[in-house]
Amino acid sequence: MKSKDLFERTKQTAARLFSGPVPVDVPYTLWKEFDGELARDLSLFITGKLYAREVLPLPERQMVAVSALAALQKTDELKIHLHGALNVGVPVQKLAEALFQIGVYAGFPSVNAALAALKEVLQTRGEWPLPSKADAKSERT
Repeated sequence: MKSKDLFERTKQTAARLFSGPVPVDVPYTLWKEFDGELARDLSLFITGKLYAREVLPLPERQMVAVSALAALQKTDELKIHLHGALNVGVPVQKLAEALFQIGVYAGFPSVNAALAALKEVLQTRGEWPLPSKADAKSERT
């Protein structure tokens, strides 16, 4: 792949993930403060090569990232990827379901921390509180 193509793919993938309704402070910004060249190389690999792969579409890839980060209780990074998941169309209900699922493997303290992170992300996006199930039913009828 030509470096120009890789730069463009990296830029497009980052825009899809992190240019949502609220600004997201991505690690690249911090990395760049310490080593701009290494930050660029990491970004090209992670965002341009790995995240841009089409074996898993971005919504599925974000669900994997969210689940892994939730299980590891890496809530700062989790919030970034929750924004990314929402930005590429993953429904809140699917994110919550994935977070509950990790409880079987990682324990319910991980679930609690992840749900709190999801709630915080939704609040910052102006998407909290969630509509009640009764509200959702009445909208469908």
